[in-house]
Amino acid sequence: MKAGTLFAGRLAIQQRVLPSYRAAFFDQLAVLCQDGLSVLAGQPLPEENTTPASSLKAARFIQVQNSNLGRTTSPLYQCWQPGLLDWLETWQPDVLIVEGNPRTKSTRRAVRWMHEHGKPVLGWGLGAPLLQGVLKSWRERTRRSFLKPLDGMIAYSRRGAEEYHQLGFPTERVFIAPNAVTARPTWPLPNRPIVPTSRSVVLFVGRLQDRKRIDNLLRACGSLPASLQPRLVIVGEGPSRANFEELAREFYPSAEFTGAHFDKDLEELYRNADLFVLPGTGGLAVQQAMSYGLPVIVGEGDGTQDDLVRSENGWLLTGADLKGLTATLIEALSDLPRLRRMGEVSYKIASEEVNLEAMAASFAHAATSISNLKNNTYAKRTP
Repeated sequence: MKAGTLFAGRLAIQQRVLPSYRAAFFDQLAVLCQDGLSVLAGQPLPEENTTPASSLKAARFIQVQNSNLGRTTSPLYQCWQPGLLDWLETWQPDVLIVEGNPRTKSTRRAVRWMHEHGKPVLGWGLGAPLLQGVLKSWRERTRRSFLKPLDGMIAYSRRGAEEYHQLGFPTERVFIAPNAVTARPTWPLPNRPIVPTSRSVVLFVGRLQDRKRIDNLLRACGSLPASLQPRLVIVGEGPSRANFEELAREFYPSAEFTGAHFDKDLEELYRNADLFVLPGTGGLAVQQAMSYGLPVIVGEGDGTQDDLVRSENGWLLTGADLKGLTATLIEALSDLPRLRRMGEVSYKIASEEVNLEAMAASFAHAATSISNLKNNTYAKRTP
């Protein structure tokens, strides 16, 4: 553990929903909180297709019943979390971290409670990208009024941090915690041959949704020269699986849909692959693939991939560009030694920069820094 990563206090984190993939992160962060960590969250709506965590091992977990108005896909959606102030009264945190989401209306009350007790509040979010649509101006005003009282922000990426800077947060009050779902790899870099012994294996892992653009991946593989056409393995389940399988029969009949795999089975799939491809948005499996030494081709999304995927270890795709994906696959699959070198860089990034341990340390550092800044501000105001 690096020096300075411990938070010498009691930390609280508010989440609208606690997905199961976040449980390991909060337990890792709890270890770095000297006086403990308490997490409050509600349940997702059925439309979100999110598996919530049922418990935490090292952190305290307080579950509340969210009160929802509208669908989460609507810009008018609102959420209230009853019991929020009771939780703060009981836990008495030194620092509170909240989702940087103005649609959770009860969060404003939590921010006021903390400030009334002389305690700082950090927001945590993707960033503040430009908004679109007929409600653009109203949504921008709502976002600004929600974020303005916060004492600082934690962003997933450098792009997100810059967007918070542009909203007026000074540099010393914006922190970057690269998004991670996998711990630092404890296994050695897999030893893959440099000379091809069979067809290259292209792997996709994730939920089978339209936004993942597996349709483009099938079409792109089908248009490759015969000598470069890979063994395409698609791992996961989701609402679009049947549609993708139908497209595969037309464009790439050899594509393998394996269903969902976990633990040792999934580990073996990563070890046997040569290249990981996610043509669309999202994709928590990217970092996991990198921890097994895989170069990656990833769709550019909200900025969370910008710090993860670099020219040394992969390619970022812009938009739903089928021609760009096809050209990138040709470039990647034509040079196996280069792929191996890029995989080594992926493994190094996952080992040293982007992992659960690093993310938790960034949160602990942010909590310590904002607490010190808040205390210094109060000290200056004291006659």
